Amino acid sequence: MEEDNFWSDKRKSEEVINEYNSIKKTLEIAKNLKEEIEFHLENLNTKGEEDVISFASEENENIKNRLSQLELQVLLNKKYDKNDAILEIHSGAGGTEACDWANMLYRMYSRWCEKKGYKIEIISELPGTEVGLKSISLIVKGINAYGYLKSEKGIHRLVRISPFDSNSRRHTSFASVEVTPVIDSKLEVEIDDKDIRIDVYRSTGAGGQGVNTTDSAVRITHLPTNIVVTCQNERSQLQNKEKCMQILKSKLLKLEEEKKEAEMKALKGGQKEINFGSQIRSYIMCPYTLVKDHRTLTENVNVNDVLDGDIDVFIEDYLKGK
Repeated sequence: MEEDNFWSDKRKSEEVINEYNSIKKTLEIAKNLKEEIEFHLENLNTKGEEDVISFASEENENIKNRLSQLELQVLLNKKYDKNDAILEIHSGAGGTEACDWANMLYRMYSRWCEKKGYKIEIISELPGTEVGLKSISLIVKGINAYGYLKSEKGIHRLVRISPFDSNSRRHTSFASVEVTPVIDSKLEVEIDDKDIRIDVYRSTGAGGQGVNTTDSAVRITHLPTNIVVTCQNERSQLQNKEKCMQILKSKLLKLEEEKKEAEMKALKGGQKEINFGSQIRSYIMCPYTLVKDHRTLTENVNVNDVLDGDIDVFIEDYLKGK
């Protein structure tokens, strides 16, 4: 921050300041906790009266909770944990039911982001035929966005009485969530022109000036890996293409990282990583109410609270278990 050219790149300087503030906040929490614990220990050792013991006991739970939060902050130290995240939700088989479920998940993550103070930028959206979403891609912006959201990757299952079934039968719906870190677009990633196919088409859904009247939406397919990236919410075809290429680079870098991790785990004989196709969490609204994470066995009977963005306990238990 003391360098002469610090403010020459506004985006980079903002990233540094945000990281500085995050580290400063973590250190202040650690310092305050240390002082509180030492204060209570000194009182207990020198006085030990009943009221001192009672006061320390009352504060104990509060301190434990704050220590738990601090532990989580320290755990978010992997390579891309501090980065923004690309969050993609895709409805599974089931038509209207699955599209509605994908929309419910989008709302859940949107509400969670609001509570965290994270910003959302929608980059692609495909509405369902009748209701909901077939798919949606968005960038979640904020310190540790990827570190938290990487725990959400996988298949999410909903069991409920269908509001679209005139016979009020119970339905099971599935949706997949994919999470990728946003990686600096300046990083050199070699993408051969012959390895990609670029399609342009007319944007769908609600949009601003010209977004639905010109072929501004862009879809890029990386042929060797079959990775498909779409962007339709920028103002021009060129801007959509640039955003697509940035996301494609991020996905290719992450794919390479995952391959290396898989190779190391295979050599060590470790547990296989949970991949697309594995059910990670069930949200049951009938015949009883329960949200259960199948990796950590964490449960919450308040399904509506969870669907309103109260997912921190699932994220934290996954990261600490990991």
